[in-house]
Amino acid sequence: MKFGTVGTSWITAAFISAARLSGKMELKAVYSRSPEKAGKFAEENKAPLIFTDLEEMAASPEIDAVYIASPNSLHYEQAILFLQNKKHVFCEKPIFSNVKELDQAFRVAEENGVFLFEAIRNIHSPNLKVLKRELGRAGTLRSAFLTYMSYSSRYDLVLKGEEPNIFSAKFSGGALADLGVYPLSLAVSLFGKPEGVTYSPVILPTGVDGSGTLVLTYPGFVCTIMCSKISDSTVPCEIHGEKGTFIIGDAAPISSVTFHDSRTKEREELGVDQEEQDMMYEAVEFARIINEGDRPAYDELKRLSRIVVETTEQARLESGILFESDKKGLD
Repeated sequence: MKFGTVGTSWITAAFISAARLSGKMELKAVYSRSPEKAGKFAEENKAPLIFTDLEEMAASPEIDAVYIASPNSLHYEQAILFLQNKKHVFCEKPIFSNVKELDQAFRVAEENGVFLFEAIRNIHSPNLKVLKRELGRAGTLRSAFLTYMSYSSRYDLVLKGEEPNIFSAKFSGGALADLGVYPLSLAVSLFGKPEGVTYSPVILPTGVDGSGTLVLTYPGFVCTIMCSKISDSTVPCEIHGEKGTFIIGDAAPISSVTFHDSRTKEREELGVDQEEQDMMYEAVEFARIINEGDRPAYDELKRLSRIVVETTEQARLESGILFESDKKGLD
């Protein structure tokens, strides 16, 4: 499968590396508004084609698919353009700013006979499969604590009075949208759609959340998610049941899985070795679904993305965090 990329940050280079490692995708083109930046990125990543016009790239017969890793608020309009040109789209998390964008984009994908995926690496990892298979060992679940907290160097700009994209409501930024989607996607993959959602954010002068605590309620248990871009955490994730506890190294990547037996106090390492470039697993799965036309697997990924977007949108709006994208009507 021949693909192009939109975005020239480290995450785009990481996806290119993962796609090559998968053996299922071939990089054909890169896009940037800046010819200099496009040329440099193409040279670094060995891309034969350069585009500085997005519509020209979308219409090109040289690519079958595109990976989009632009600022969050641009995902929707760029995805729509490529979908209308019958290109498969791999959109970096968070896939879209709100449910209305997500639903419309999936409609456009269906109308044009192509696939639309959210590129969120942890739900495709082998260790998530381990967790799903072994989860019953914990007995009746009573609580879970999932976290993703990582200090962003761009917060230093906020402290100086600036508004970088990732901390801007105009660009659909904030801790929940950027990092909270990792533990939230993990929770939804394991436990399904929550019955209740509450969010307690730390609101920055830019109007978005620098950190926050998201509480998801399920029948008989509560999942607490902490996310932050203004502080770090060294605490692992845990899932607590009446028979035992799962200790998870990270929400993304799911680096390790350990089971602690509540009665014997013994611990068993259950995790498997994963590729260091763990985005490879999503690349393999996207290519497989497209090549095999695996609708059940595709529909499940669509369902997961919708629950995550629905949850983050509810959490934001109830906390007074309004994105520019929320104010726009859709064509």
